[in-house]
Amino acid sequence: MPAVSNTGLILQFSNAQFSMTTMAKTAAMGKRILVSGPTKSGKSEWAEQLARQSAQPVTYVATARQQAEDADWQARIATHRQRRSAQWQTLEVPVDLALTLGRAEATECWLVDSLGTWVANGLEAAHDDWQPQVDGLLQAIAHFRGTLILVAEETGWGVVPAYPLGRTFRDRLGTLTRQVGAVADVTYLVVAGFAVDLSQLGVPVLKAGKEPLR
Repeated sequence: MPAVSNTGLILQFSNAQFSMTTMAKTAAMGKRILVSGPTKSGKSEWAEQLARQSAQPVTYVATARQQAEDADWQARIATHRQRRSAQWQTLEVPVDLALTLGRAEATECWLVDSLGTWVANGLEAAHDDWQPQVDGLLQAIAHFRGTLILVAEETGWGVVPAYPLGRTFRDRLGTLTRQVGAVADVTYLVVAGFAVDLSQLGVPVLKAGKEPLR
């Protein structure tokens, strides 16, 4: 095997970084993008990077409710705020997500963080009341005119929760994430600080007796 100089390795590494950045920038323009991952994986940072690379005016849609009595929750919200560009517009939308997405222009990039918090905000809704909200959101995503980046949490990799509300949350979020992945143009999984493009590497899962979801 021929020897490779340090300079050659650096050039190869730099070219690889440039290629990945270029691909991510291209993928972030005029697309519907799902970014999913576990807690503290870097999913929000990756979504924010894609939003910056879109070179479009960015609207950040925060689904978290303010909870003044919960200092830790407020600190988490503050951390997200500090990372945002001063040029970004921020909307706080804990419930009416589908209606809000309909306001976007084709020249804009909207970042929704996160679907898990949105699901939690509607957790007490009965199934018959919840499903129309999901259907409305999926329609809004499918017909979104600009660049849309949605952040979702992966919560179903552990044991089944022992309490009903926990099971409802996990099932609703897991189902929603799968449905969003089916209409998204690009789906990323972020784990341990690394983003993987599942749209390129993954294989669509067959739903029993039906065509692939994608």
